[in-house]
Amino acid sequence: MKKIAGILKEYSLITLGLFIFALGWTAFLIPSEITSGGVSGIGTLIYFATEGNIPVGISYFVINIGLLVIALKFLGKSFGVKTVFAILVASGFLAFLQKVINQPVVEEKFMAAIIGGMMSGVGIGLTFSQGGSTGGTDIIALIINKKRNISPGRLILYIDVIIISSSYFVLFDLEPIQRIQAIVYGYVAMAVTAYTIDLVISGTKQSLQMFIFTDKPTEIADQIVNEARRGVTMIDGKGWHSGKDRKILMVLIRKSESAQVYKIVKQADPDAFMSVNSAMGVYGKGFDKMK
Repeated sequence: MKKIAGILKEYSLITLGLFIFALGWTAFLIPSEITSGGVSGIGTLIYFATEGNIPVGISYFVINIGLLVIALKFLGKSFGVKTVFAILVASGFLAFLQKVINQPVVEEKFMAAIIGGMMSGVGIGLTFSQGGSTGGTDIIALIINKKRNISPGRLILYIDVIIISSSYFVLFDLEPIQRIQAIVYGYVAMAVTAYTIDLVISGTKQSLQMFIFTDKPTEIADQIVNEARRGVTMIDGKGWHSGKDRKILMVLIRKSESAQVYKIVKQADPDAFMSVNSAMGVYGKGFDKMK
């Protein structure tokens, strides 16, 4: 039951992320004639080039089918299952919301680029954090990220520059200067999306390093191991001023688990002294895999 609950939670978060992603596009970017990156950006170019005859959801689905084969080869079957699910759900959301939303939610294009890019980034980041993908250039970014420690958001940003620049040639109803402005808005949306992706992913995976100075090291260590399910390293130390020998506990945890450790320490030894630092990267069992 616990495993099933975990799977349901993952797919629920992926679905939520995809809805936010699709809403950002259909409510802010597409109605404002702004093209950002990814396969959704290519779909938007096709939508503009065909004067609205081919909805973004359809082209998004078709293009991703080919890229899905690459994902299955390099990223494994588990990733493939989630990606198939993500492509189907995202395509459905894009097609449905584009029919429902016909006018831009905000008239100011710069604000549309900011809000649309932010929502797209939150949606993609949330999907990434659960091991899924919205397809397209995300797949390429995750393949490279799997082999090298390079930011997925930065990779997507580089890949999508060409897609956005291509909007100059399909926005037929706009004057040349307006097309250039549309490209600039697209770059704004792309940068906001890339930054937000990294922010969401680092937020879900951020780790902390704790040093705990206490007179009850054994009691606290046992509770952290048994309740928080994290390892503890006990270090011999000596107070320079007091000259007393004492034990120091070192713990590496996810930021989301810190409240539980604080509670354990406070209940066991209210007078304990703690030093907490953000860890740039933690690799090994229970954390990230070294690439």
